[in-house]
Amino acid sequence: MLAITGATGQLGRLVIEALRQEVPAAQIVAVVRDVHKAQDLAEQGIQVRYADYNQPESWREAFVGVNKVLLISSSEVGQRTGQHHTVIEAAQAANVALLAYTSILNAERSSLMLAEEHVATEALIQASGVPAVILRNGWYSENYTMGIPAILQQGVMIGCAGDGRISAAPRRDYAAAAAHVLTHEGQAGKIYELAGDHGFTLTEFAGYLSEATEQTIAYQNLSEADYIQALESAGVPAPFPMVLGNSETGAAAGDLFSASSDLSQLIGHPSTPIKVTIQETLSEIMK
Repeated sequence: MLAITGATGQLGRLVIEALRQEVPAAQIVAVVRDVHKAQDLAEQGIQVRYADYNQPESWREAFVGVNKVLLISSSEVGQRTGQHHTVIEAAQAANVALLAYTSILNAERSSLMLAEEHVATEALIQASGVPAVILRNGWYSENYTMGIPAILQQGVMIGCAGDGRISAAPRRDYAAAAAHVLTHEGQAGKIYELAGDHGFTLTEFAGYLSEATEQTIAYQNLSEADYIQALESAGVPAPFPMVLGNSETGAAAGDLFSASSDLSQLIGHPSTPIKVTIQETLSEIMK
């Protein structure tokens, strides 16, 4: 059986959707903190099991009979290392054949504050001795396309990434890669640098959006401090303004770019260009 943590999250649901094309629903275990949010998964025949990071024993129970686990990194920045450790120990106790972990692109050299907990988690996995594969996911295209409504309203896109290139891809591409790894043997010991084939700068992003909407959208590059302040003024809750500002400064330094073709090789086709994701987002907005 294949267990997916964070199964009702944005990435988790897409991984399960991809797995449904490869394995019977009964072989998929959706591990969640709120079983009510997973009712639709249960109705598909997927096993829904409860687990909470604050209850280590719940993870041991969730992994009974499981032979492969996808640990999707927690969303609770600052608490993730301890939370991931709980899952790793449960996977070790369950003697799983494979633990896959969604880390971050260029983890070992990244200056992003987000990388710290990923590097720590990778070290914990290695020390555990559990057979593992590391999926170092690049930036999600949705990190930028989700802001399109506000960008169109304001007529400008702001950031602090300078001319840094960003090797992003939509979540569904990363989900397909994870599903491939879980359903194909010989993955233990591998580290994949998963990056979109078509890097872009935020100036180019603004240009693609301008082209798609026939509206002139400029990219305004700010200092990291000014960008953080703008996000705070817009009501973005802590700690995300600081995390996003730091991430874009990292992008300016090349931390969100990679020439790796691991992603397209795993999914069997080129990754989805940002132009396509922009068009898809605009189509959803117009519905």
